[in-house]
Amino acid sequence: MKEFYIDCDGIRLHSKLEKPEGLDKCPLCILIHGFTGQMEEDHLLAVQDAMVSCGVAVLRVEMYGHGKSDGEFKNHTLYKWIANALAVVKYAKKLNFVTDLYLSGHSQGGLLTILVGGMCNDDFKAIIPLSPALCIPVDARKGSMLGAEFDPIHIPETIGSGDWELSADYVRVAQTIHPEDEIARYEGPVLIIHGTDDETVPFSYAEQAQKLYKNAKLVAIKGDDHCFTRHVDKLAEAVKKFFEAGV
Repeated sequence: MKEFYIDCDGIRLHSKLEKPEGLDKCPLCILIHGFTGQMEEDHLLAVQDAMVSCGVAVLRVEMYGHGKSDGEFKNHTLYKWIANALAVVKYAKKLNFVTDLYLSGHSQGGLLTILVGGMCNDDFKAIIPLSPALCIPVDARKGSMLGAEFDPIHIPETIGSGDWELSADYVRVAQTIHPEDEIARYEGPVLIIHGTDDETVPFSYAEQAQKLYKNAKLVAIKGDDHCFTRHVDKLAEAVKKFFEAGV
């Protein structure tokens, strides 16, 4: 395992690269955490291990304001995350061992996967959104996000609920995001994995996305929650089956 930082216009993004043993060349999947998350969460490690067991290298990266990367959580926005992800894609494309490139992310990272997948349609052999938070733009326009209520027209300087606080810019940016535009642009295979009992991002969002994509499979983890804490083994199994099928 190699630990390092990727530069994004002066912002250092904490990264770890795990490669399968004995392979000089192999595919690589960029793997991104979610809102308030970081790269060492159990569900992300399970996904990484499943991919590595299939001969796929994994580049885990922490986005602006999260984990050990630069920036304050309060000041992160989806625009900043998109810029981060594009810098990571640029870095990954220069790695001489990479044969094919994949992108995967959880929750807000899953939404990011959908957005960047469409923006970089030709770069990814497949994308794998995990519990993708497609509700974020919808909720931002409604004025209700993760328990925080606010006026979506006259946005307060900060919004928050319990353990987190965000600047108004997070909401302003989220209100401009329309994931369906990038879903329409992506033509490669898509694997969406989502728990049916997700109380953070309703399962119906995954069903809607699956219908909008040209070539998407939805794996429903029955009875599982947003972070797959009840059936993380089934999450890993779904990822492993996807790569074993030769996608």
